[in-house]
Amino acid sequence: MYEKLLIEYEEEVEVIEAPLSDNLKGLYADGVVVVNDKLSTTEKACVIAEELGHHYTTAGDILDQSEVINRKLEKTARNWGYEKLVGLADLVNAYKSGVRNRHELAEFLGVTEEFIESALNYYREKHGLFATVDGYVVYFEPLGVFEKFF
Repeated sequence: MYEKLLIEYEEEVEVIEAPLSDNLKGLYADGVVVVNDKLSTTEKACVIAEELGHHYTTAGDILDQSEVINRKLEKTARNWGYEKLVGLADLVNAYKSGVRNRHELAEFLGVTEEFIESALNYYREKHGLFATVDGYVVYFEPLGVFEKFF
């Protein structure tokens, strides 16, 4: 997923891997994403998705998370990343491919299990307990996908 994102967005942003403090995974400013070079490739994909979310949804310095508006903008960028890497159609495709648990889902989508959990929380906030897509019902808690019969 990491390489796929790099190729897909190479015209949009420049991605630089660099040493960052242990509690900082990535930053975005003026068309440049900096990713902590100590992260795994899978973690880097998740970070890039969020930083791309900043590219498309936020503007300005939002590092001060004590400001309510900055927290909202951070959440908006994260949500963009969830939609990008763990879309509802992706959950259906994973089910069709035989994926049956969160660990397998994370491997199938090339993201971390933590990212999967956060994405499912986002979808629960957005849709409630389930959503329908392409003739399937996706339940977020417990995670499950079921084909609708008409």
